[in-house]
Amino acid sequence: MSRSLSIMSSYLKCAAIAVLLAAALVPLAQSLPAHAQAPSTWDAGVDMRSDFPAPTLTAPTTPQAPAAHEPAPPANVTVVPRTEGAGEGAGTTEVNLTALLTADGQRIDQGLVWRIYEPANGPKGESKLLETNREPSPTINLKPGDYIINAAFGRADLTRTITVAPGGPTAEKFVLNAGGLRVKVLVDGVAPAAHTVAYDIYSGERDQSDNRTKVMGQAKPNVIVRLNAGIYRIVSTYGDANAKVEADVNVEAGKLTEAAVSHSAARVTFKLVTRLGGEALPDTQWTVQTPEGKVVKRSVGALPTHILSPGTYTIIAKSGTRAFKRDFTLAGGETAQVEVLMR
Repeated sequence: MSRSLSIMSSYLKCAAIAVLLAAALVPLAQSLPAHAQAPSTWDAGVDMRSDFPAPTLTAPTTPQAPAAHEPAPPANVTVVPRTEGAGEGAGTTEVNLTALLTADGQRIDQGLVWRIYEPANGPKGESKLLETNREPSPTINLKPGDYIINAAFGRADLTRTITVAPGGPTAEKFVLNAGGLRVKVLVDGVAPAAHTVAYDIYSGERDQSDNRTKVMGQAKPNVIVRLNAGIYRIVSTYGDANAKVEADVNVEAGKLTEAAVSHSAARVTFKLVTRLGGEALPDTQWTVQTPEGKVVKRSVGALPTHILSPGTYTIIAKSGTRAFKRDFTLAGGETAQVEVLMR
């Protein structure tokens, strides 16, 4: 009997201890964070390292349904609302450009090139090319401000500054005061082959160094060249040497000026031989000089041919380290062969 009471007493003591422990653990459990109280499921897409901040979760929102008359855009398309007044031509003024040969002449309907520049910023800046237009009378959209416009008609051109104001369309007329020039070339009264003759056009005025400005080079005969009205100097060259003729011409606005240039020249072929009538030696260096020693033409070859003005010349032929010379005279229209004898 006493043994049974001892066992029951031990059970009661254990129960009392258990109750005390449970009472002590309840506050401790309440102080722990929520994620420490129960294990969470592993998400393979989330890095659980402590140096990464926990993602901020927001409650999903229900997208608004599009209007019945507007289909919903695809998921990869961003819709940008249209700004009132945006688009090509917004805030600009229409400017119509026309060019005239003379103040009271007709409009030029072909062959025009328009270039629109933005004025240079600063004393050393360069004007910025904004547009090139080849329409005869274009209408362009420009924002209000100043612009430099060049109208080119062949070699005739006009450059001036315009100011574009806000408002309705405006028109700008460019009076080029241009004319045409056509040059006819004759050699001893006969028209030469087109590839053998060309002429350069220089301004009539000279600069401080007494030089003329070249307006155009290698112009061909019988082709109309468009130029601003004024006086020009023509330098026509027949062949590849000194057969040149110079003349002044006056180009009038709105008119075609025709000029004729007449050359007198001779064609000559050179050969270096060991005996008169012998074979020409190859790789010979040739120098044609005036009697005063001025070089007219240099060439290399066995049988070079040149076109020279009538007159007296000295020809020097160099073969290896040796040089040979001879004087000769040419007449207008002559075709000659000059042999230089090695002796």
